[in-house]
This record gives sequence, C-alpha cells and structure tokens, in this order.
Amino acid sequence: MQVKRVGVIGGGQLAWMMATPAQALGVELVIQTPSCDDPAVAIAADTIIAPIDDADATQELARRCDVITFENEFVDLAALFPLAESGVCFRPRLEALSPLLDKYHQRCHLEKLGLPQPKFVLPSSHNQLECPVVLKTRRHGYDGQGTFIIKDVETLQHKLDTSHKPSEVLLEEFIPFERELAVIVARAVNGDVVTFPVVETQQENQVCRRVIAPAAISSTVAQEIEAIAQTLINSLQAVGVFGIELFLTGEQKVLVNEIAPRTHNSGHFTIDACATSQFEQHLRAVCDLPLRSSALTCSSAVMINLLGYEYAQNDYLDKRSQISQIPDAHVHWYGKNESRPGRKLGHVTVLLNEHSPEVAQAIAQKIESLWYPKSNK
Repeated sequence: MQVKRVGVIGGGQLAWMMATPAQALGVELVIQTPSCDDPAVAIAADTIIAPIDDADATQELARRCDVITFENEFVDLAALFPLAESGVCFRPRLEALSPLLDKYHQRCHLEKLGLPQPKFVLPSSHNQLECPVVLKTRRHGYDGQGTFIIKDVETLQHKLDTSHKPSEVLLEEFIPFERELAVIVARAVNGDVVTFPVVETQQENQVCRRVIAPAAISSTVAQEIEAIAQTLINSLQAVGVFGIELFLTGEQKVLVNEIAPRTHNSGHFTIDACATSQFEQHLRAVCDLPLRSSALTCSSAVMINLLGYEYAQNDYLDKRSQISQIPDAHVHWYGKNESRPGRKLGHVTVLLNEHSPEVAQAIAQKIESLWYPKSNK
C-alpha cells in the first residue's frame, strides 16, 4: 500500500512538526483535533474538528486517509477497536497502545518484560512502600499533571480520601535519581529498529525545561538504554516513534520512568541536530518507508522549551528575535494564540561544536534569561 494521506489524531505542536517532513516525503496530513486554533490546523491538507476521543470523527478521518497515527494518547481505544476490525489501519496498532495508556498497565507490561523500573503498587497496598512515594493518575497525565510526591502517610491518606478514587491512581517508589534521561526509538513495519542518541532532560516543576544531547553517560549505560528501548518496542510490535523517559541513580542504575507511544518533547532537538528528525522517522515508519540514520550531525546540542509564564495573548516576537541572534540557534514557534503558565509555546535548539554539558547549560541559562522575566527564572 502506497501511503499518500496520513490521518493524525491530535492537532498540537507534535502534529504541527510533522509538516516539513510530510511535504518532503510527498505525504498529506489530515488532522482530527478539537479546535480550529490548534497548531496543526494551519499545516493540514484537511481537518476534522472534533474531540480526540470521538470515534465517529475518527471513522470519518479513516475515509479521508490511508493510515491513522496518533499525536497524543488521550483516545478511547475501546471505541477504536471496531474500526480496526473493519480494516482501518492504525500505526502504531491499537494492541501496541493497550498496555501503555493506563500507567498501571504500563508498569505491569514492563514488569512482564523484566525491564528495570521503580517498585509500584495499587493504593490498597500502599503499606508496601515507604514514604516518600509518588502518586500518579493512571490516565491523561502529562507535563507533570497528575503526578504528586507525597512525603508522609497522613498526606497520602488525605489525598486518597479527598482527591482521587483509588481505581484512578497508582503509587510508585520515590527514586532519588542523579539525572533524568530519555531516548527516542523508531520501529518500521518490517521490524527494523533505530534509536536516537540518549539525552539528558532537566525538569522544573515536573515540566521539561531543557534537553542536552547526547547525555554525558558511559557507553555501558547508553547501550543498556538502547537495549531497553528495543526490547520494549519489539515486544509491542509497534510501528512508529516512542519516547522513553528514564532515571539514572547515583549507582548508575537505569530505571524506566514512563513511556510515551508517540513523538516526544525530548526528541525535538532531532529536527536540527540529527540526520533524520523524530518526526520524519515517525512518518517513514507509518508510511512503510525505510528508516534512516538517527546520528547527530553536530558534536552536541541543547534544546530549551519556551514555556508560558503569564496569561496573555502575545507572540513574543521581540524575545524570539533576540534569541535567534545566538549563534547556531534555531527557534521553533508553535503559533499558539494564548500563553498561560507552563504551556509549551515553542522551543529553541542550539547546535554546539563541542560536547560540554557546562557550555550547554550556560547557553540554556542565557536563553532563559532572555525569555523569562526575572521573577520566573
């Protein structure tokens, strides 16, 4: 089957960033998204304005394209399975998403594979974990939403009694990690797997602020993470790009934190810094085209998220112009109409001719000093 039109469920910046590689590959994007103001509407060949979990809208999406993929995981899988059974082609397949959309099921799948991860329990067994613990909502959490670090049993019990039904959350062992890492992995229809360089991610208030590529880790740790990524994506026979977040402890132990069955914020640096971006690699996989090299085309790179820090309607053109003057800086603005605290409005990737975490950190701080008011730095 020659794929000419790719349906994308979700119209945010992840779908928007598929536009350039789609054009290069001769592919049209058809978007299902709730609002005509969503970023990907501006680049779509066709758009269906409907909620992400509207299966009837997805049925119409299927009529207008050759294959359907996902920009986010907020879908109603049960409602989509009848479409798959009727012949609609989803990539990744729905069976690959089933163990991942619920974070408890995701943990159980990792446990079944024997992959390293924090200890986890359901709330009914909370006495099996010592505080502090991490409480997570099982569905629809992202960018730190739905994740809480609980320091004592009394607070935990209050949270469970007042905020969440026990069936909606899980508890995880708190990991005092040395660093947070991530890797993007792609798998083709024929089973070929390509991993991108392992990166270090830096979070503030549980939202990713910076990504440094490659991470300053040993080859042993890098190989272990690549093996985890390949084991995971092969176990699911998934087609497309997945993002995997990990912890690295002081003892250099690797633990899987979370899996995103889609392109991922930690891979935005690949647009400017790699031979093939995560977005092109995803479309190649979805369209049954050969995967290409994921190698860095520079010594290293740093990606900085431009996060909202106020409620405003502003394109911040002056600030973006100042940032773009930094040598080898590539500014990506998502075209969102409204800013609010923590919202991802754009990102900047700076290519570096040396692999120095200190230099990368200094550039990130310079960009953030230009972007954020002093009170928000």
